[in-house]
Amino acid sequence: MHTTGVSTLDHAPQVVAEWLNELCRDMDWAADKGRAYLLLRSTLHAVRDFLTVEEAVNLSSQLPVLVRGFYFEGWTPARTPVHPRSKQDFLDRVAANFSKVPLDNVEEAVVAVFDLLRRKVSAGEIDQVAHSMRKPLRELWE
Repeated sequence: MHTTGVSTLDHAPQVVAEWLNELCRDMDWAADKGRAYLLLRSTLHAVRDFLTVEEAVNLSSQLPVLVRGFYFEGWTPARTPVHPRSKQDFLDRVAANFSKVPLDNVEEAVVAVFDLLRRKVSAGEIDQVAHSMRKPLRELWE
């Protein structure tokens, strides 16, 4: 495999694979990395869109380089935070990306991504993200 010589870039695919493996394990998806990627990306996009621009950028600084790339994919900062921002609106945003093969339990899937983020991102940043959301959605972080 050709490497760039920049360790952050050369190591990036492995880091994403580790995140997806953990999410597959947490969801009991037998190595369905495509579905895990879709869940991670969809949930990150919903999180990003529910945050202020400043908080969305703060969270991104703790994401691995490739994850940060798809976190920002398609983002229009002027449209954030979105409204309405209820727990159901959040879950509906994630579920909308699974129209072909719907998630059995969207809330459980979102909690799995939140748990992954809790393991990978500093506790202080997770607290800031969670506390910038409304209480019913914040409870999914706990």
